Order: sequence, then C-alpha cells, then structure tokens
Amino acid sequence: MANTDENSSLFLIFILTMLALPLVPYTIFRFVQSLTEKKKTIHCRCSECARSGKYRKSIYKKISNFSTCTNLTVLLLWVVMIVLIYYIKLSSHESQPFEPFSILGLEPGASDSEIKKSYRRLSVLYHPDKNPDPEAHNYFVEFIAKAYQALTDPISRENYEKYGHPDGRQQGFQMGIALPQFLLNIDGASGGILLLGIVGICILLPLMIAVIYLSRSSKYTGNYVMHHTLYTYFNCIKPSLAPNKVMEVFIKAQEYMEMPVRRTDEEPLQKLFVAVRSELNLDMKNIRTEQAKFWKQHPPLVKMELLIQAHLTRESLALPPALLKDYKHMLELAPRLLEELMKMAVLPRDAQGHGWLRPAIGVIELSQNIIQAVPLSARKAVGANSEGSAAFLQLPHFTESTIKKISRKKIRTFQEFCEMSASDRAEILTQIAGLSPAEAQDVELVLEMIPTITVEVTCETEGEESIQEGDVVTMYAWVSVRRANGLTGAHPHAPYFPFQKEENFWLLLADSTSNSVWLSQKVSFMDEATAIAAASKAIQETKEALGASLNEINLAIREAIDKVKNGSRLIMGKFQAPGEGTYALTSYCLCDAWIGCDTRSHVKLKVMKRSRAGTRSAYALEESTATAAAEEGIEEEEEEEEEDLDDYESEYSEDEEEEEEEKNSKKGKGKVVNGSVSRKGGTQSESEGSGAGADE
Repeated sequence: MANTDENSSLFLIFILTMLALPLVPYTIFRFVQSLTEKKKTIHCRCSECARSGKYRKSIYKKISNFSTCTNLTVLLLWVVMIVLIYYIKLSSHESQPFEPFSILGLEPGASDSEIKKSYRRLSVLYHPDKNPDPEAHNYFVEFIAKAYQALTDPISRENYEKYGHPDGRQQGFQMGIALPQFLLNIDGASGGILLLGIVGICILLPLMIAVIYLSRSSKYTGNYVMHHTLYTYFNCIKPSLAPNKVMEVFIKAQEYMEMPVRRTDEEPLQKLFVAVRSELNLDMKNIRTEQAKFWKQHPPLVKMELLIQAHLTRESLALPPALLKDYKHMLELAPRLLEELMKMAVLPRDAQGHGWLRPAIGVIELSQNIIQAVPLSARKAVGANSEGSAAFLQLPHFTESTIKKISRKKIRTFQEFCEMSASDRAEILTQIAGLSPAEAQDVELVLEMIPTITVEVTCETEGEESIQEGDVVTMYAWVSVRRANGLTGAHPHAPYFPFQKEENFWLLLADSTSNSVWLSQKVSFMDEATAIAAASKAIQETKEALGASLNEINLAIREAIDKVKNGSRLIMGKFQAPGEGTYALTSYCLCDAWIGCDTRSHVKLKVMKRSRAGTRSAYALEESTATAAAEEGIEEEEEEEEEDLDDYESEYSEDEEEEEEEKNSKKGKGKVVNGSVSRKGGTQSESEGSGAGADE
C-alpha cells in the first residue's frame, strides 16, 4: 500500500478531477455564448435618457453586471482549482527509476573493483559511523547500500540487467486510497468527533439551508410576487372596474403594505399631498371631507398612492432621502406586480373560461403611465383632442404648453404628428413650439423608437372547412413590429423610470360587447432565437396533424423563420367554439410601455350548427349494421354501406349550397374574417375580408 502522503495526494487529484469535469465545459460554453451575443444599441439615445444614467456603462455597473451568483461561483471554483493544482505540484514527487551505477557515480559496465572502490569512498561520506546526520544515514541505507548489493549480488545484478531493477519484473507497483490522511488515522474519540462533523456538514447544514429557503420562497410565486398579493388582486378585480380605479387595486399589493411608514414621513407626505391633490379624484366642493377621508385610509395605502402620483406628475425630485429610497423600491416592484395584475384580469372567470376586458385595458394603461411618468388625467379628452395629451407628454421636452402651441397648427392627434414629414415636424417644433434644434432632434430619436404594430389574426378548426359549435378553434396571430430605426426589440424611452424595462405586448382576443377576453398571451420581441424555435415547433406540429408532406412542412417552417427574422412573432391559442351564431370579436395588441401605439382589429367569427356529431353517429350506425349484415349475407351488408354513404353526403349538401351562394355574393374567402391593423399613434386603419364562414 502507498504511504499516507501519497493517499492525500491522490485525494487532491480526485477532488481536482471532479471539479474540472463540469467546470471546464461550462466555462467554455459561457465564453462562446458571450462572444456570439449580438451587441446592438437597443435603448433610447436622446439626451434625457442619457442624463438619467441608467444606461451609462460605468465601472460599477460593469462590475455589478458581472458579479452575479453564477459568475462568482464559477470564478471561485476556478480559484480553488488553481490552488489545488499548485499544491499538488508542490507536494507530489515524481518517482525516479533505480539506477545503481549513477548512485555510485560509475559508468554502466564498471568492473567489480571499481564498484568496491566507489562504495568505500561513499561510505566515508555517508556511513552512520562517519556522518551522524540522519539524512545521510537514510541516503546510505536506501540508496548506496542497495545499489552496492544490486551490483555485487549475482541474482540482483541479473534481475537488474534483465528487468532494470534488482527486485525483478514487479518493480514499483503500489496501491493507494484517494482519501485525506486524517480519515485514515481514526481512533476512539477522534472517530466520534469526525462522525459528528460529517453528519453536521453533509446532512444537518444542507437541511437547515433548505428549510430556510423553502420557508421564505413559499411566500412568493415564480415571478417573485407574494401569494398574498395574488389573492388580494384576485378578489379586488371586478368585471366593471374602470381604468381610473385600477390604481386602487394595484397599491394593495402585500409588498407595498409591508413597506414601513415612519414618523418622519408625515411632513413630506403632507407637502406631497398638496402637490398631487388634483390627481387624487377628490371632490373639490367637499375638499375638507374628502381630505379627511383620504388620510383615514391605511397608512401604507396613503403612502403608496402619494408616491405613485409623485412619479406620474414628475414631482419625485423634492422627496427626502428616506422617501426617495421607498419610491425607487416601489417602482422596482411595479412591472412584475402589474404583470400579475394583468394575469388576474384575464384569468378565466365565467363558465366559458373568459376573462374580463375592461380591467385588463385599465392595467395596461396604468403600466404605460407609470413607465412614461404621465398623469392619468392626461388621458382625458380636451377640446378637439379626443385622445388627451398623454401620448405627447411621453416625448422629450414636451409639456402642456408645448402641446397647446402645436395644436394651433391643427395637429389634434398623436397619429397626425407622427405622420408628418421630419422637416415639417422640425419646423413646427423649433418655430412654433420653441424647442432648440437639439431638442427637436431628441424628439425625432424617440419617434424612431415608437413601434408600428401590425396584427393578422386567423381562427379555424384544424382539418375542417368551417367552425361548428363545440369545436376546438385555433387562433393564429402574426404580430409584427416596425420601427423607423430598424430595431425589432428595444427598451422604451423612459427617462423618469429609474430602471431598465423591456417593452412587452399583450395580445387579447375579446368580445367588447360582453366585456370578455377569450384568449390572452404576452408577446416579447427581445429574444429572436426563442421565437424562431417556438414558431418552428408550432408550425411543424400543426402541419403534421394535418398530414402534410415533409417538403410542405419544411417550406412552412422556412416561411415562419423568415417572418420572425423580419420582426414578427407567431401567437397560437385554442378555445372552444360557442353556440351557433356570428360573433363580432376584436383582437387587441397592447403595449405596456408606450402610449398611443396600441392596435385593434375586428374578427368576425361565424359558428355553424353542429352537424359533425351526426356524421360520427352515422359511422357508428354503419359499424353496427355491417356486423348484422355479416350474419345475414354479404349483399345486405353492401346495401347498408351504400345507404350510409348516401346519408353522409347528404349531411353536407345543404351547407355546400349555402357556401356557394355566399361565395357568389362576397369577394373574400376563408373560415373567419381576418383583421389586419397597422397603427402608430392614436388612430388606426382596418382592413377586413369575409368568406364562407362570415356574415357581412
């Protein structure tokens, strides 16, 4: 067996190997991934966003971006590996081959007299009687005496000449255990202490960490939102909740309720109340009563509402440091709380599995106002401007006075302003609105960032020519984004929102008449690779279910990939067809960051009376009659099959005649009217087609 030092060295080599096996491939993968990432400017480059500092690449931000838990863990493991390699190199000794001639200082083939002469000379130097040094004694016994014996003893010399070692063929074979030395020297009390240490480190410590982690994580969902918050949102969301009342539900999140209300906050909040009082929906005729009622609310509710109103009215610069910290924490939580509130709004509530449209639109509008720091009152129609001034106020250097000045040129809507030529816009901004050329250039940069959204929606029952009641209907929607600067996914212009925010879109298929959302899905344009994989998989599964050939599947996948690369995303959803009738649905594509770029398109869904159920019963009747005919004779069986076939054809004869009549009277064709909308600003243009499954 090998000695304990060799066992310890083997243990270190074992640990080094276990570290290197996963660490080296993972590091190479992360390094290659970082090199292949597209580094492209996806945020606003106006002067206001530059002054906000959230996109500034300082040394601190670079360090904070690198110092994630994963990166720090990888770095620490590499440090451990380097230390292990260095220690193993110092502690391990390379085994040298046994060379008796070189030990005695002789050339190979020396005579016996020369061997004895060299031995006597070395004995004078290293023999214990001549040299009391312990190292000299060990060297004499282990090397000099052994070398002299190997060359003078006939058997040892023969083994050395044949096998290169005086002991013969089996030289240098050793076995070792890859364990540290302290584990091999266990006795009595030390063994019990070692056992307790192993149990504590390997069992109790991980168990304690797991218990602490689970006790804390049990309060939160996967989106790091408290379960209590979801419960509150679920119960507070009502189908008739007006958009201006969504704020009251939003601030009831448990995360906000747990924020401290200090005594030192009272005076700053009083001043803040005076500054934002016009935005609190108070009855000015009974202002004292309304004010007293407002302050009687739960203190965290009062604090959160005032802080949000301070953000919307851009009054946050006057906040003291303590309130400013709470203000930033409130805004940091806002995006994910609004996302969960949106999910609660579109959550299926009725027997048909539909959500609610009105509160969903209110949540998106609140999100837009928070990201852009625009008051909710700016959405109210003023005079000839039916859309309000909210969309204009998201532009840099725009104020209410600026909007009034440009309205003199009969610019009533944000869409009209966007559709103007750049030269005409610059002339109005510099000569009428009083902006400098640099400020007018900032406006152009932001207008280039605002997305133009196009939505194409198709609903059909897979493998069927019409939609009948009870069918599983599949919605296919291609959502496309175009920007003047050529980007597809980008961070919105939001200089007053102190954190980076990715723009997201919500696609809703809804019935505005009944205030119901049939389908909903969030859409992101940031990750192109994920969108390509999802679209390819969806197209492949759909085509395979329809029995398409391999070439047709590949062609459809290539077309889908080209669309995704050109700035489109495929959205698919399924719902059960309602009862017979014609339904005037609307598809909404709502952005959670920009004001005035939302789109909607009309989708007419014609659901026909169920007739395929009769077809299926005819097939069942065919099987039963065929079984009876097998007993009576082949001729009767054939007659029954012909009758069943006639019945099968007659079930669709009336439908085919109706379809022919509708085709002759209408230009379009298809199962459902497809809505296509392109919108940038406050107005929209719609194009509708109709076909066999739709009524005009």
